[in-house]
Amino acid sequence: MKKQIVKGFSMLVLVIGLATATAVVSAGQSNRVDTNIPFDFVVGDKVLPAGQYTMKELGAVGQAILISQKDAKSSVIRLTNELQPKSENTQARLVFHRYGQRYFLAEVWRGGDSAGRRLMRSRQERAIERELAAVVSKAEFAGNTYEAVELLAVVR
Repeated sequence: MKKQIVKGFSMLVLVIGLATATAVVSAGQSNRVDTNIPFDFVVGDKVLPAGQYTMKELGAVGQAILISQKDAKSSVIRLTNELQPKSENTQARLVFHRYGQRYFLAEVWRGGDSAGRRLMRSRQERAIERELAAVVSKAEFAGNTYEAVELLAVVR
């Protein structure tokens, strides 16, 4: 009986130690991107107002991203896919797709050699693309239907 208690306590200490070590390593990694976004934008089905925002990767490999306003008025979590850098642009930045006056957050880059994160397209953005495809001739639609807008960011 005494051996089982000691064994259980040892396992508990080991698990707590591993959890603490993992938290310390994760805290040491810089995975927060801060920027000022001067326009309202859409993430998922939520419209976020212009302002100071922080983007933070969630999960072991950043499968999701938390987008939160500095004053904590607005926040949203969105699933992402990994993007490998294709150009020499190594600055931290956000990429938006602009359709008229509507901006959709599309990519978050931490800069350096880090992979970027592509947000899943929202139902609203896909609907706009379908509408544009129906209105614009196929020859004109062959190119992008949106304008890519990039904002520089700071990694903290």
